[in-house]
Amino acid sequence: MAIEARVNGKAVTLHAEDDTPLLWVLREELGLTGTKFGCGIAACGACSVHIDGEVARSCSVPVGTIAGKAITTIEALGAPDAPHPLQAAWIAHQVPQCGYCQSGQLMAAAALLKHTPHPSDDEIDAAMTNICRCATYPRIREAIKAVAGAGA
Repeated sequence: MAIEARVNGKAVTLHAEDDTPLLWVLREELGLTGTKFGCGIAACGACSVHIDGEVARSCSVPVGTIAGKAITTIEALGAPDAPHPLQAAWIAHQVPQCGYCQSGQLMAAAALLKHTPHPSDDEIDAAMTNICRCATYPRIREAIKAVAGAGA
């Protein structure tokens, strides 16, 4: 089945069965491997992307539901020569340990700041439900607060 969508600002035609998880189409068909497989049941958040600007766990989104939608992955959040403010804050606050969950964490944090530019600790905790095996949650919160305080 052919599905038309926009991925990272580019029009794409995806060729997959309707019930194929978006995660696998991103990774296998489009080669966008920054979005990670973690649990496969939408619990951990390693596969978080934005769909029409809203954070979603791509392992549980059937590709058949994204026709005509805009998908943003970690690859489009920033670039090495022009990182997103959150990516710079992640580095400054030494957030990553093993790094596996970080693409999903960053996508969740970007969605949070889009909707709540100056979140409280409680709002950060409520929005950041992704699992970090290395437990860098305090660093994640500080990095988000640094970006929010900078007005980005």
